[in-house]
Amino acid sequence: MANFTFIDLFAGIGGFRLALESVGGTCIGFSEIATDAINTYCCNFKENDSANFGNITKLETLPEHDFMTAGVPCQSWSIAGKNLGFDDDRGQLWNDTLYLLNKIRPKAFIFENVKGLADPRNSEALDYILERIKQAGYYAQVNVLNAYDYGVPQTRVRIYIVGFKEKKYLDKFVLASPTPGCVQLSDVLDGCDAKECRQSNGNNARWSLSCNEKGFNDYFLFNDLRNGNTTIHSWDIQETTEREKNICYILLKNRRKDKYGELDGNPLSLKHFQELDQSIKKDELEKLVEKGILKRVSYLYKVCKVDDGLSDDALWILEQANDGIINYDALKSSKEIKKRKLNAQDMLSTLEMIGAVRCVEERYDFKNTKISTGLLGVNRIFLPTCKIYPTLVASDTNDYVTTVNINADSIEEFRARFMQSVYRPGNYRQITKEEACRIQGFPSDYKLPPTRARWMKLIGNSVAVPVIKMLANAIVNTGVFAEQKEVVKKKNTRCSQLDLFSLFEKYGESPIMDNCMVHEDIDIKYGKTKSRQITIDESKNVLISLVKKDNENVFLDKTATIYYTGKKFPTTIALNKLYYFMPYIKGKGVKDLWMIKVARLGFRKEGTDSEDKNDLRLVFEIEYVGQLFDDYQLVKLEIWRAFTDTTMASLKSNAPRIRYNIECRSKM
Repeated sequence: MANFTFIDLFAGIGGFRLALESVGGTCIGFSEIATDAINTYCCNFKENDSANFGNITKLETLPEHDFMTAGVPCQSWSIAGKNLGFDDDRGQLWNDTLYLLNKIRPKAFIFENVKGLADPRNSEALDYILERIKQAGYYAQVNVLNAYDYGVPQTRVRIYIVGFKEKKYLDKFVLASPTPGCVQLSDVLDGCDAKECRQSNGNNARWSLSCNEKGFNDYFLFNDLRNGNTTIHSWDIQETTEREKNICYILLKNRRKDKYGELDGNPLSLKHFQELDQSIKKDELEKLVEKGILKRVSYLYKVCKVDDGLSDDALWILEQANDGIINYDALKSSKEIKKRKLNAQDMLSTLEMIGAVRCVEERYDFKNTKISTGLLGVNRIFLPTCKIYPTLVASDTNDYVTTVNINADSIEEFRARFMQSVYRPGNYRQITKEEACRIQGFPSDYKLPPTRARWMKLIGNSVAVPVIKMLANAIVNTGVFAEQKEVVKKKNTRCSQLDLFSLFEKYGESPIMDNCMVHEDIDIKYGKTKSRQITIDESKNVLISLVKKDNENVFLDKTATIYYTGKKFPTTIALNKLYYFMPYIKGKGVKDLWMIKVARLGFRKEGTDSEDKNDLRLVFEIEYVGQLFDDYQLVKLEIWRAFTDTTMASLKSNAPRIRYNIECRSKM
């Protein structure tokens, strides 16, 4: 196994690192700015956040290393000819990456980006990047690869630029042979009999489509704009008559014809429907509108009057009339309206309200006209026999899977069994966190945030690990890192972050620590005010923590009952041993003592309108005990400059004015 050091730029959650460490690499640092990604990276690799170099746009240099990796975020590329020098083109992420490549000059690199960079429309940008790599003295090769060909059941096409400082190693660089279908969807789904559902590799799936041995699609598509053997329409889901189905099919088959408009799909008027079937009545179209299958569309507007008092945007809308008629579709698809950031429907509705325009033609279209949205929240349902799953994306999708296997001899029977066994009984679901990890080539137990939106964003933005491992192996096999000494990574003694994700999985909403209440033995007389003495237990641990400015008042007036930590909390503090809490007031120090009744996981500002379910925090439920010091005492906050963990006895030794017993007045 090779020995080499690498630095992980735009590290995300560590896909590059998993792959490179598996072939002998040692990571000596990473660069990432997204908080969730940083926390996930540090948690899974037991890494200190001090290993993060931070924002790449602010880096002037990096430690020397052998191998640079960068999953450069997709963005617009600035290729204007005025910034051609390596020292003068900072700020664009590609340029920042190339600047550091030229500055540090590692032996090899892998840069990953979306497939769009290799499209003809971006050829000038790609040529610019390759020219800059050449200017830096590197020899590079562009590879457009699909992750499906290298060990994951996912169509994920990306561009990978591989480069070497010496040409002889690029000449030896050879990609491994593709093995499409070696991992299939049934292999990564829980609750699925993989052997029963697995297809032979002889039935090759296309990058965006999979079919079973009988040629039937392995997924069902839910939309009204396309038609196919495994397409489910609104009229298949809802109760509709054969007559209503036929009307829907008339719209489906004719809406893309040029005679009805300039767009890929156009609404049809009653007149158009009757030209196609003269028996169709307006009431029948309205009935389909009531059922939520069709919608009315105001299509043509006649300009009635033009007032001088109208805004520039409104006057521009009226100027788009042709022979006094404004075509809604033509208007909304114009470049100028997008440049002006106007909504065509809103503008026309406003003009209609003031009498400037009047709708003279109404048309009918399908209510659900966005293919990716699907129907009733479902876009596609993939069967377990499917070889391939669509590209995982950060925003998630309306795609679902089922573990129910369907066999049929005819397509009609295939559809009927799907509706009966899968769709109608609800035997389908979204992929789980563990399955998403496997689909990207991560271990299924990879630690990710608890909420779906957060972990889907992280895993969707990551790389497919097996592809990177294949590329890294191919680079190692060139001998570029041969005869290097074993890498010894220096340990960083800085304390690391407590893994809130793991705590959430272990405890959920249950307490992590639950202390007994302070017990009192007081001779209480009704209506009297008595002094009570509370003995401080010197063996107990006390947490001293900085209080933010906007939260100081509740601690100064002793009414605080909750303390939220920041998103980070040090592992050096043993939660199950904490007993007391002292708020550190900036500029003052500590004085007052609270008891920690419960330590648990929660969300910042929980129970309020501002609660954020994505903002996982450690929560202490506390109760005021009394004033520990006569006046505020300064305490050094050594852990992350925010926390300190100690016993009451050690606190006493550092503060001679400590009082063992706290006198409190209590009205009984």
